[in-house]
Amino acid sequence: MKIKFCGAAQTVTGSQHLLEINGKKILLDCGLFQGKRQEAYDINRSFLFDPAELHCIILSHAHIDHSGNLPTLYARGFNGSIYTTSASRDLCSIMLLDSAHIQEKDTEYANKKRAKQNLFAFKPLYKMQDAVRVMEYFKTVSYRKKFCIDGLCEKVQVEYFDAGHILGSAMMVLEIEEGKRKIRFAFTGDMGRPGLPILKDPEFIGDVQFIISESTYGNRVHDKSHKMDDQLCEVLNEAYSRGGKVIIPAFSVGRTQEIIYSLSKIMDSGKLPMIPVFIDSPLSTKATDIFKLHPECYDKEFSNMILDGKEIFELPNLKYIQDAEESKKLNNFDEPCIIISASGMAESGRVLHHLKNNIEDPKSTVLIVGFMAEHTLGRRLIESRNEENASVKIFGEEYYIHSKIAVLNSFSAHADKDELAAYFDRFDRKMLEKIFLVHGEPVQQKAFKDTLKGMNFNDVEIPFKGQEFEI
Repeated sequence: MKIKFCGAAQTVTGSQHLLEINGKKILLDCGLFQGKRQEAYDINRSFLFDPAELHCIILSHAHIDHSGNLPTLYARGFNGSIYTTSASRDLCSIMLLDSAHIQEKDTEYANKKRAKQNLFAFKPLYKMQDAVRVMEYFKTVSYRKKFCIDGLCEKVQVEYFDAGHILGSAMMVLEIEEGKRKIRFAFTGDMGRPGLPILKDPEFIGDVQFIISESTYGNRVHDKSHKMDDQLCEVLNEAYSRGGKVIIPAFSVGRTQEIIYSLSKIMDSGKLPMIPVFIDSPLSTKATDIFKLHPECYDKEFSNMILDGKEIFELPNLKYIQDAEESKKLNNFDEPCIIISASGMAESGRVLHHLKNNIEDPKSTVLIVGFMAEHTLGRRLIESRNEENASVKIFGEEYYIHSKIAVLNSFSAHADKDELAAYFDRFDRKMLEKIFLVHGEPVQQKAFKDTLKGMNFNDVEIPFKGQEFEI
Protein backbone atom coordinates (compact mmCIF):
# COMPACT_ATOMS: atom_id res chain seq x y z
CA MET A 1 0.00 0.00 0.00
CA LYS A 2 1.30 3.45 -0.93
CA ILE A 3 0.14 7.01 -0.38
CA LYS A 4 1.16 10.03 -2.43
CA PHE A 5 0.31 13.58 -1.38
CA CYS A 6 -0.77 15.39 -4.52
CA GLY A 7 -2.38 18.54 -3.07
CA ALA A 8 -3.02 20.46 0.17
CA ALA A 9 0.49 19.46 1.26
CA GLN A 10 2.02 22.30 3.29
CA THR A 11 -0.75 24.52 2.00
CA VAL A 12 -4.45 24.86 2.71
CA THR A 13 -6.19 24.33 -0.62
CA GLY A 14 -6.30 21.76 -3.40
CA SER A 15 -6.92 18.59 -1.37
CA GLN A 16 -5.75 15.47 -3.28
CA HIS A 17 -4.31 12.32 -1.69
CA LEU A 18 -3.59 9.23 -3.79
CA LEU A 19 -3.75 5.73 -2.33
CA GLU A 20 -2.50 2.63 -4.16
CA ILE A 21 -4.07 -0.51 -2.72
CA ASN A 22 -3.75 -3.96 -4.29
CA GLY A 23 -2.78 -2.36 -7.57
CA LYS A 24 -5.77 0.02 -7.62
CA LYS A 25 -5.42 3.81 -7.40
CA ILE A 26 -7.93 5.58 -5.15
CA LEU A 27 -8.02 9.37 -4.82
CA LEU A 28 -9.19 11.01 -1.61
CA ASP A 29 -10.71 14.37 -2.68
CA CYS A 30 -9.97 16.33 -5.83
CA GLY A 31 -9.97 20.00 -4.90
CA LEU A 32 -9.02 23.22 -6.63
CA PHE A 33 -5.92 25.09 -5.52
CA GLN A 34 -6.82 28.68 -4.67
CA GLY A 35 -4.22 31.42 -4.62
CA LYS A 36 -2.41 33.73 -7.05
CA ARG A 37 -4.26 33.60 -10.36
CA GLN A 38 -1.30 32.52 -12.51
CA GLU A 39 -0.05 30.01 -9.94
CA ALA A 40 -3.53 28.50 -9.50
CA TYR A 41 -3.98 28.48 -13.27
CA ASP A 42 -0.87 26.30 -13.63
CA ILE A 43 -1.34 24.03 -10.58
CA ASN A 44 -4.95 23.13 -11.31
CA ARG A 45 -4.09 21.94 -14.80
CA SER A 46 -1.35 19.56 -13.65
CA PHE A 47 -1.99 16.29 -11.81
CA LEU A 48 0.70 14.13 -10.21
CA PHE A 49 -1.06 11.05 -11.62
CA ASP A 50 -2.91 9.98 -14.74
CA PRO A 51 -6.67 10.60 -14.21
CA ALA A 52 -7.51 7.73 -16.56
CA GLU A 53 -5.74 5.30 -14.20
CA LEU A 54 -7.87 6.17 -11.15
CA HIS A 55 -10.15 3.40 -9.93
CA CYS A 56 -12.41 5.69 -7.90
CA ILE A 57 -12.61 8.82 -5.77
CA ILE A 58 -13.73 9.03 -2.15
CA LEU A 59 -14.91 12.57 -1.47
CA SER A 60 -14.96 14.12 2.01
CA HIS A 61 -17.22 17.10 1.26
CA ALA A 62 -18.37 19.59 -1.35
CA HIS A 63 -16.19 22.65 -0.69
CA ILE A 64 -14.44 23.63 -3.90
CA ASP A 65 -10.94 23.17 -2.44
CA HIS A 66 -11.92 19.49 -1.96
CA SER A 67 -14.22 18.80 -4.93
CA GLY A 68 -13.66 21.58 -7.45
CA ASN A 69 -11.25 19.80 -9.81
CA LEU A 70 -13.46 16.76 -10.41
CA PRO A 71 -14.63 18.02 -13.83
CA THR A 72 -11.01 18.31 -14.96
CA LEU A 73 -10.48 14.65 -14.06
CA TYR A 74 -13.46 13.72 -16.20
CA ALA A 75 -12.14 15.80 -19.10
CA ARG A 76 -8.77 13.99 -18.78
CA GLY A 77 -10.23 10.48 -18.99
CA PHE A 78 -11.45 9.52 -15.51
CA ASN A 79 -14.53 7.26 -15.57
CA GLY A 80 -14.68 5.63 -12.14
CA SER A 81 -17.11 6.08 -9.25
CA ILE A 82 -17.16 9.12 -6.95
CA TYR A 83 -18.35 8.15 -3.46
CA THR A 84 -19.83 10.75 -1.13
CA THR A 85 -22.83 11.50 1.11
CA SER A 86 -26.18 12.42 -0.40
CA ALA A 87 -25.95 16.00 0.92
CA SER A 88 -22.46 16.41 -0.58
CA ARG A 89 -23.68 15.03 -3.89
CA ASP A 90 -26.56 17.53 -3.95
CA LEU A 91 -24.22 20.39 -3.12
CA CYS A 92 -21.68 19.33 -5.76
CA SER A 93 -24.45 19.32 -8.36
CA ILE A 94 -24.75 23.09 -7.96
CA MET A 95 -21.24 24.00 -6.82
CA LEU A 96 -19.36 22.43 -9.72
CA LEU A 97 -21.68 24.07 -12.23
CA ASP A 98 -21.23 27.37 -10.43
CA SER A 99 -17.46 26.91 -10.42
CA ALA A 100 -17.48 26.32 -14.18
CA HIS A 101 -19.72 29.33 -14.75
CA ILE A 102 -17.53 31.61 -12.61
CA GLN A 103 -14.38 30.41 -14.39
CA GLU A 104 -15.90 31.13 -17.77
CA LYS A 105 -17.17 34.60 -16.76
CA ASP A 106 -14.10 35.66 -14.76
CA THR A 107 -11.82 34.47 -17.55
CA GLU A 108 -13.84 36.43 -20.10
CA TYR A 109 -13.69 39.57 -17.91
CA ALA A 110 -9.96 39.21 -17.23
CA ASN A 111 -9.15 38.53 -20.87
CA LYS A 112 -10.73 41.80 -21.98
CA LYS A 113 -8.21 43.63 -19.79
CA ARG A 114 -5.34 41.34 -20.82
CA ALA A 115 -6.09 41.94 -24.51
CA LYS A 116 -5.64 45.68 -23.98
CA GLN A 117 -2.21 44.95 -22.48
CA ASN A 118 -1.29 42.52 -25.27
CA LEU A 119 -1.08 39.64 -22.78
CA PHE A 120 -1.97 36.03 -23.61
CA ALA A 121 -5.54 34.97 -22.86
CA PHE A 122 -6.48 32.68 -20.01
CA LYS A 123 -8.63 29.61 -20.66
CA PRO A 124 -11.20 28.34 -18.15
CA LEU A 125 -10.04 25.21 -16.35
CA TYR A 126 -13.18 23.38 -17.44
CA LYS A 127 -16.56 24.15 -18.94
CA MET A 128 -20.17 23.71 -17.88
CA GLN A 129 -20.53 20.50 -19.89
CA ASP A 130 -17.66 18.88 -17.95
CA ALA A 131 -19.30 19.78 -14.63
CA VAL A 132 -22.60 18.30 -15.81
CA ARG A 133 -21.11 15.06 -17.08
CA VAL A 134 -18.97 14.31 -14.01
CA MET A 135 -22.14 14.17 -11.86
CA GLU A 136 -23.04 10.90 -13.63
CA TYR A 137 -20.24 9.16 -11.71
CA PHE A 138 -21.46 10.03 -8.18
CA LYS A 139 -22.61 7.27 -5.83
CA THR A 140 -24.15 8.30 -2.51
CA VAL A 141 -23.58 6.56 0.81
CA SER A 142 -24.83 7.07 4.37
CA TYR A 143 -23.03 7.90 7.58
CA ARG A 144 -22.10 4.96 9.82
CA LYS A 145 -22.86 2.32 7.19
CA LYS A 146 -19.88 0.47 5.74
CA PHE A 147 -19.79 0.23 1.98
CA CYS A 148 -17.63 -1.64 -0.50
CA ILE A 149 -15.69 -0.06 -3.32
CA ASP A 150 -16.63 -1.59 -6.66
CA GLY A 151 -14.03 -4.13 -7.72
CA LEU A 152 -12.38 -4.15 -4.29
CA CYS A 153 -15.22 -5.51 -2.16
CA GLU A 154 -13.12 -8.13 -0.40
CA LYS A 155 -10.18 -5.79 0.09
CA VAL A 156 -11.50 -2.32 0.98
CA GLN A 157 -14.51 -1.23 3.04
CA VAL A 158 -15.23 2.42 3.83
CA GLU A 159 -17.26 4.04 6.60
CA TYR A 160 -18.24 7.72 6.76
CA PHE A 161 -18.54 9.67 10.01
CA ASP A 162 -20.10 13.12 10.36
CA ALA A 163 -17.30 15.73 10.30
CA GLY A 164 -19.55 18.59 11.45
CA HIS A 165 -17.82 20.98 9.04
CA ILE A 166 -20.47 21.71 6.38
CA LEU A 167 -23.65 19.98 5.29
CA GLY A 168 -22.77 16.41 4.30
CA SER A 169 -19.11 16.64 5.31
CA ALA A 170 -17.49 13.38 6.34
CA MET A 171 -14.43 11.86 7.92
CA MET A 172 -13.71 8.42 6.53
CA VAL A 173 -12.20 5.17 7.72
CA LEU A 174 -10.91 2.63 5.19
CA GLU A 175 -10.64 -0.95 6.41
CA ILE A 176 -8.04 -2.49 4.12
CA GLU A 177 -6.94 -6.09 3.67
CA GLU A 178 -3.57 -6.44 2.00
CA GLY A 179 -2.13 -9.93 2.13
CA LYS A 180 -2.31 -10.99 5.77
CA ARG A 181 -2.51 -7.41 7.03
CA LYS A 182 -5.62 -5.58 8.13
CA ILE A 183 -5.29 -1.78 8.25
CA ARG A 184 -7.62 0.94 9.55
CA PHE A 185 -6.70 4.06 7.62
CA ALA A 186 -8.51 7.38 8.19
CA PHE A 187 -8.85 10.79 6.56
CA THR A 188 -10.45 13.68 8.44
CA GLY A 189 -11.25 15.85 5.43
CA ASP A 190 -12.02 19.15 7.17
CA MET A 191 -12.94 18.64 10.80
CA GLY A 192 -15.65 20.86 12.23
CA ARG A 193 -16.07 22.34 15.69
CA PRO A 194 -18.25 21.17 18.56
CA GLY A 195 -21.05 23.56 19.45
CA LEU A 196 -21.52 25.22 16.06
CA PRO A 197 -25.11 26.06 15.11
CA ILE A 198 -27.18 24.04 12.61
CA LEU A 199 -24.91 20.97 12.23
CA LYS A 200 -24.12 18.04 14.48
CA ASP A 201 -20.79 17.90 16.30
CA PRO A 202 -17.90 15.89 14.76
CA GLU A 203 -18.17 12.16 15.47
CA PHE A 204 -15.29 10.12 16.84
CA ILE A 205 -14.13 7.64 14.19
CA GLY A 206 -12.70 5.07 16.59
CA ASP A 207 -9.12 3.90 16.81
CA VAL A 208 -7.04 3.65 13.63
CA GLN A 209 -3.45 2.85 12.69
CA PHE A 210 -2.89 5.64 10.18
CA ILE A 211 -4.61 8.99 9.75
CA ILE A 212 -4.39 11.96 7.40
CA SER A 213 -5.53 14.99 9.37
CA GLU A 214 -6.22 18.58 8.49
CA SER A 215 -4.22 21.17 10.46
CA THR A 216 -5.62 24.50 9.25
CA TYR A 217 -5.64 26.06 12.71
CA GLY A 218 -2.91 23.97 14.29
CA ASN A 219 -1.63 26.87 16.39
CA ARG A 220 -4.66 29.13 16.77
CA VAL A 221 -7.52 29.19 19.20
CA HIS A 222 -10.86 30.58 18.00
CA ASP A 223 -13.22 32.70 19.99
CA LYS A 224 -15.86 30.39 21.39
CA SER A 225 -18.77 29.66 19.07
CA HIS A 226 -21.32 30.92 21.60
CA LYS A 227 -19.86 34.41 21.08
CA MET A 228 -20.79 34.46 17.39
CA ASP A 229 -24.06 36.36 17.77
CA ASP A 230 -22.74 39.03 20.15
CA GLN A 231 -19.60 39.68 18.09
CA LEU A 232 -21.56 39.92 14.86
CA CYS A 233 -24.06 42.27 16.49
CA GLU A 234 -21.28 44.56 17.72
CA VAL A 235 -19.62 44.84 14.29
CA LEU A 236 -22.91 45.46 12.49
CA ASN A 237 -24.16 48.09 14.93
CA GLU A 238 -20.87 49.98 14.62
CA ALA A 239 -21.07 49.77 10.82
CA TYR A 240 -24.71 50.91 10.88
CA SER A 241 -23.76 53.98 12.94
CA ARG A 242 -21.38 55.06 10.12
CA GLY A 243 -24.12 54.70 7.52
CA GLY A 244 -22.25 52.47 5.07
CA LYS A 245 -22.56 49.05 3.54
CA VAL A 246 -21.22 45.86 5.09
CA ILE A 247 -19.65 43.51 2.55
CA ILE A 248 -19.23 39.92 3.78
CA PRO A 249 -17.30 37.51 1.54
CA ALA A 250 -18.77 34.16 2.54
CA PHE A 251 -18.74 30.60 1.32
CA SER A 252 -22.11 29.85 -0.23
CA VAL A 253 -22.34 26.57 1.66
CA GLY A 254 -22.28 26.66 5.43
CA ARG A 255 -21.02 30.13 6.23
CA THR A 256 -23.83 32.01 4.48
CA GLN A 257 -26.49 29.90 6.22
CA GLU A 258 -24.81 30.37 9.61
CA ILE A 259 -24.77 34.14 9.16
CA ILE A 260 -28.45 34.19 8.18
CA TYR A 261 -29.28 32.09 11.25
CA SER A 262 -27.25 34.42 13.48
CA LEU A 263 -28.88 37.52 11.94
CA SER A 264 -32.34 36.07 12.52
CA LYS A 265 -31.60 35.60 16.24
CA ILE A 266 -30.04 39.06 16.63
CA MET A 267 -32.82 40.89 14.84
CA ASP A 268 -35.56 38.88 16.57
CA SER A 269 -34.07 39.97 19.90
CA GLY A 270 -34.11 43.66 18.88
CA LYS A 271 -30.35 44.06 19.35
CA LEU A 272 -29.91 45.12 15.72
CA PRO A 273 -32.20 47.21 13.51
CA MET A 274 -33.89 45.50 10.57
CA ILE A 275 -31.11 46.48 8.15
CA PRO A 276 -31.70 45.31 4.57
CA VAL A 277 -29.81 42.06 3.95
CA PHE A 278 -28.93 40.90 0.43
CA ILE A 279 -27.65 37.41 -0.36
CA ASP A 280 -25.97 38.16 -3.68
CA SER A 281 -25.08 34.71 -4.87
CA PRO A 282 -27.28 32.43 -6.93
CA LEU A 283 -25.27 29.53 -5.51
CA SER A 284 -26.09 30.57 -1.93
CA THR A 285 -29.78 30.61 -2.79
CA LYS A 286 -29.61 27.11 -4.24
CA ALA A 287 -27.44 25.86 -1.37
CA THR A 288 -29.95 27.16 1.18
CA ASP A 289 -32.67 25.16 -0.60
CA ILE A 290 -30.47 22.05 -0.31
CA PHE A 291 -30.00 22.70 3.41
CA LYS A 292 -33.76 22.37 3.79
CA LEU A 293 -33.66 18.91 2.18
CA HIS A 294 -31.19 17.36 4.63
CA PRO A 295 -32.50 17.42 8.21
CA GLU A 296 -30.39 14.31 8.94
CA CYS A 297 -27.42 16.68 9.29
CA TYR A 298 -29.05 19.08 11.79
CA ASP A 299 -28.21 19.26 15.49
CA LYS A 300 -30.98 18.86 18.05
CA GLU A 301 -31.56 22.59 18.67
CA PHE A 302 -31.90 23.39 14.99
CA SER A 303 -34.10 20.34 14.34
CA ASN A 304 -36.48 21.41 17.09
CA MET A 305 -36.77 24.91 15.61
CA ILE A 306 -37.59 23.45 12.20
CA LEU A 307 -40.18 21.10 13.72
CA ASP A 308 -41.75 24.09 15.46
CA GLY A 309 -42.29 25.68 12.05
CA LYS A 310 -39.73 28.51 12.24
CA GLU A 311 -38.49 29.70 8.83
CA ILE A 312 -34.82 30.02 9.72
CA PHE A 313 -33.55 31.14 6.33
CA GLU A 314 -36.27 33.69 5.62
CA LEU A 315 -36.38 37.19 7.12
CA PRO A 316 -38.69 40.10 6.25
CA ASN A 317 -35.66 42.25 5.42
CA LEU A 318 -33.77 39.50 3.56
CA LYS A 319 -33.63 39.34 -0.24
CA TYR A 320 -31.95 36.72 -2.37
CA ILE A 321 -30.42 38.31 -5.48
CA GLN A 322 -30.63 36.17 -8.59
CA ASP A 323 -29.49 37.86 -11.78
CA ALA A 324 -26.52 40.09 -12.55
CA GLU A 325 -28.65 43.17 -13.23
CA GLU A 326 -30.14 43.01 -9.73
CA SER A 327 -26.64 42.67 -8.35
CA LYS A 328 -25.45 45.77 -10.21
CA LYS A 329 -28.35 47.81 -8.79
CA LEU A 330 -26.87 47.31 -5.30
CA ASN A 331 -24.11 49.75 -6.34
CA ASN A 332 -26.72 52.53 -6.27
CA PHE A 333 -28.33 51.44 -2.99
CA ASP A 334 -27.70 54.46 -0.74
CA GLU A 335 -28.88 53.13 2.64
CA PRO A 336 -26.92 51.03 5.14
CA CYS A 337 -27.22 47.38 4.20
CA ILE A 338 -25.52 44.00 4.50
CA ILE A 339 -24.33 42.24 1.33
CA ILE A 340 -23.31 38.60 1.73
CA SER A 341 -21.65 37.35 -1.43
CA ALA A 342 -19.36 34.59 -2.69
CA SER A 343 -16.59 33.64 -3.01
CA GLY A 344 -15.52 32.98 0.55
CA MET A 345 -11.86 33.89 -0.01
CA ALA A 346 -12.80 36.86 -2.22
CA GLU A 347 -11.03 35.33 -5.20
CA SER A 348 -13.85 35.22 -7.71
CA GLY A 349 -17.54 35.85 -8.24
CA ARG A 350 -19.81 38.79 -7.47
CA VAL A 351 -18.13 39.75 -4.20
CA LEU A 352 -15.21 41.14 -6.23
CA HIS A 353 -17.50 43.71 -7.81
CA HIS A 354 -18.90 44.75 -4.41
CA LEU A 355 -15.41 45.10 -2.99
CA LYS A 356 -14.30 47.10 -6.01
CA ASN A 357 -17.22 49.52 -5.55
CA ASN A 358 -16.97 49.90 -1.76
CA ILE A 359 -13.37 49.33 -0.65
CA GLU A 360 -12.48 53.04 -0.99
CA ASP A 361 -15.57 54.24 0.94
CA PRO A 362 -14.63 55.03 4.58
CA LYS A 363 -18.25 54.47 5.64
CA SER A 364 -18.17 50.86 4.44
CA THR A 365 -17.07 47.75 6.32
CA VAL A 366 -15.61 44.54 4.94
CA LEU A 367 -16.30 41.73 7.40
CA ILE A 368 -14.09 38.63 7.20
CA VAL A 369 -15.74 35.57 8.78
CA GLY A 370 -13.65 32.65 7.51
CA PHE A 371 -10.20 31.33 6.73
CA MET A 372 -8.32 33.15 3.97
CA ALA A 373 -5.52 31.19 2.29
CA GLU A 374 -2.17 32.71 1.42
CA HIS A 375 -2.09 34.97 -1.64
CA THR A 376 -5.88 35.35 -1.77
CA LEU A 377 -7.55 38.76 -1.80
CA GLY A 378 -9.20 37.91 1.51
CA ARG A 379 -5.81 37.33 3.17
CA ARG A 380 -4.50 40.58 1.69
CA LEU A 381 -7.45 42.47 3.22
CA ILE A 382 -6.70 40.99 6.65
CA GLU A 383 -3.01 41.88 6.37
CA SER A 384 -3.84 45.45 5.31
CA ARG A 385 -5.18 46.29 8.77
CA ASN A 386 -1.62 46.84 9.98
CA GLU A 387 -0.56 49.08 7.08
CA GLU A 388 -0.98 52.73 6.20
CA ASN A 389 -2.21 53.61 2.72
CA ALA A 390 -2.80 49.92 2.00
CA SER A 391 -4.10 48.92 -1.40
CA VAL A 392 -5.32 45.81 -3.18
CA LYS A 393 -5.65 44.76 -6.78
CA ILE A 394 -9.10 43.74 -7.99
CA PHE A 395 -9.45 42.64 -11.61
CA GLY A 396 -5.90 43.90 -12.14
CA GLU A 397 -6.61 47.46 -10.98
CA GLU A 398 -5.37 49.05 -7.76
CA TYR A 399 -7.78 50.27 -5.06
CA TYR A 400 -6.86 51.97 -1.79
CA ILE A 401 -8.44 50.51 1.32
CA HIS A 402 -10.41 53.19 3.12
CA SER A 403 -13.20 50.93 4.37
CA LYS A 404 -12.96 49.30 7.79
CA ILE A 405 -11.71 45.69 7.75
CA ALA A 406 -13.23 43.62 10.57
CA VAL A 407 -12.41 39.97 11.34
CA LEU A 408 -14.47 37.46 13.33
CA ASN A 409 -12.96 34.00 13.82
CA SER A 410 -15.78 32.65 16.00
CA PHE A 411 -17.60 31.70 12.77
CA SER A 412 -14.81 29.36 11.65
CA ALA A 413 -16.03 25.89 10.70
CA HIS A 414 -12.54 24.37 11.23
CA ALA A 415 -11.51 22.87 14.54
CA ASP A 416 -8.88 25.01 16.26
CA LYS A 417 -5.72 23.86 18.04
CA ASP A 418 -7.47 22.93 21.28
CA GLU A 419 -10.38 21.23 19.51
CA LEU A 420 -8.04 19.20 17.30
CA ALA A 421 -5.96 18.20 20.31
CA ALA A 422 -9.06 17.15 22.26
CA TYR A 423 -10.16 14.98 19.34
CA PHE A 424 -6.75 13.30 19.02
CA ASP A 425 -6.58 12.73 22.74
CA ARG A 426 -9.28 10.06 22.28
CA PHE A 427 -7.02 7.86 20.13
CA ASP A 428 -5.08 4.88 21.49
CA ARG A 429 -1.40 5.87 21.29
CA LYS A 430 -0.28 2.27 20.96
CA MET A 431 -2.51 1.61 17.96
CA LEU A 432 -2.06 4.89 16.07
CA GLU A 433 1.22 4.30 14.23
CA LYS A 434 1.49 7.41 12.06
CA ILE A 435 -0.19 10.81 11.60
CA PHE A 436 0.08 12.79 8.36
CA LEU A 437 -0.72 16.50 8.65
CA VAL A 438 -2.16 18.19 5.56
CA HIS A 439 -4.37 21.16 4.71
CA GLY A 440 -2.37 23.70 6.69
CA GLU A 441 0.32 26.31 6.26
CA PRO A 442 3.77 25.17 7.49
CA VAL A 443 3.82 27.36 10.61
CA GLN A 444 0.48 25.97 11.75
CA GLN A 445 1.47 22.40 10.91
CA LYS A 446 4.81 22.55 12.74
CA ALA A 447 3.11 23.90 15.86
CA PHE A 448 0.44 21.18 15.79
CA LYS A 449 3.08 18.52 15.20
CA ASP A 450 4.80 19.72 18.38
CA THR A 451 1.46 19.60 20.21
CA LEU A 452 0.89 15.99 19.13
CA LYS A 453 4.44 15.03 20.08
CA GLY A 454 3.78 16.47 23.52
CA MET A 455 0.71 14.22 23.70
CA ASN A 456 2.91 11.13 23.12
CA PHE A 457 2.14 10.62 19.44
CA ASN A 458 5.60 9.68 18.25
CA ASP A 459 5.35 9.53 14.46
CA VAL A 460 3.92 12.74 12.98
CA GLU A 461 4.74 13.60 9.37
CA ILE A 462 4.27 16.86 7.44
CA PRO A 463 4.48 15.66 3.81
CA PHE A 464 5.47 17.91 0.95
CA LYS A 465 3.65 17.87 -2.38
CA GLY A 466 4.57 14.79 -4.37
CA GLN A 467 6.01 12.92 -1.39
CA GLU A 468 5.19 9.22 -1.32
CA PHE A 469 5.08 6.79 1.58
CA GLU A 470 4.78 3.03 1.79
CA ILE A 471 2.29 1.94 4.44
